[in-house]
Amino acid sequence: MKPAAARKILKEGLDRIKTTTDMNALQECDIVVESIVENIDIKRKVLGELGNIMRPGTVLGSNTSSLSITDMGNFFGRPSDFCGLHFFNPVLMMQLVEVIRTEHTSQRTITAANAFAKMCGKQTVQCKDTPGFIVNRLLVPYLSQALLMVDRGDASIGDVDRAMKLGASMPQGPMQLADFVGLDTCHSILSGWMEKYPDEKIFQMPKTLERKVKEGKFGRKTGEGLYKWDGDKIVE
Repeated sequence: MKPAAARKILKEGLDRIKTTTDMNALQECDIVVESIVENIDIKRKVLGELGNIMRPGTVLGSNTSSLSITDMGNFFGRPSDFCGLHFFNPVLMMQLVEVIRTEHTSQRTITAANAFAKMCGKQTVQCKDTPGFIVNRLLVPYLSQALLMVDRGDASIGDVDRAMKLGASMPQGPMQLADFVGLDTCHSILSGWMEKYPDEKIFQMPKTLERKVKEGKFGRKTGEGLYKWDGDKIVE
């Protein structure tokens, strides 16, 4: 997308947005998307408040990428009106929305969530409430397995990326992608899964990932992670 076109889309979108710090304003909404910090304790508090504010029948979708939709539906207090509505970053560019159903989610809620996402110009897929849903359930273990290869000394960071780009036709390797996602985000997702699902052996924390996060090197957004970055470009 050219910069001028991107600026036009951004301006048109912002012109349609009304902002407020008063949660009671959500009483007027037919559908609400929760997209606050990925902290389960903070979500518990906010979702409980929303359960007391929102009209009965209003659909609430969480944009979480890794937390339990079932747990959050219980925090909300009306699990039949609750679902996952996971947009991907950057939202303007990424076409996919995952719509997540729990055993308590009503068909009315799923229908409304799909319709809302399609009104936003997105394509939807549906999934049960499994850790990471579809994309992150496959993606995060892929990234962690690549880093575990580095931990073991099986291959270098650069060679792992080159192998997956040239041998599997990936647009970018797992190390570059992890830096784009954010190493802190990868660490947070894995930590949560390891705590909640201790018997799932594929959820492992690479030492390289732990070290980088402790050093505050989160990837592209901090200028250094597995690679050094200058904006969106890797510094060779």
